[in-house]
Amino acid sequence: MPVLVTQRGLIHELKRLAQIERGLGHGDAARALYEEAVAISRKEGDALLLAHTVRHLGDIHQDAGRMELAEPCYQEALALYRGHDGTAPLDLANAIRPLAMLKHDTGEVEEARRLWEEARELYVAVNVREGVAESSERLARLGG
Repeated sequence: MPVLVTQRGLIHELKRLAQIERGLGHGDAARALYEEAVAISRKEGDALLLAHTVRHLGDIHQDAGRMELAEPCYQEALALYRGHDGTAPLDLANAIRPLAMLKHDTGEVEEARRLWEEARELYVAVNVREGVAESSERLARLGG
């Protein structure tokens, strides 16, 4: 009997496989899976699903040192999260975090500081101690 897979189900499976590949250190394989998941997510029309997926694609690019490809992914994810009333604060904080790291790594210290402050506020609001600790540590290193 054939198995019926929805588009959303396919997106989730592609992302699951991409995480496995990433965990194994297979960045190119993970990138290809995330790119496919992003393409399907765009057609699906679920802004939050797309935001989450494109953020992870950004992570793959950032892991590989492709900051010029990572940043647009993070900016898109943030725009989608900020434009959606149903965005969970933790999802927003988790999208801000890698962009703050990228901004720091590319020498945009003031922007990194602003982003870490916003992430920290969100992590405090949802009581994620690890996020609060990391944000506070990064701000201290930035002198903020």
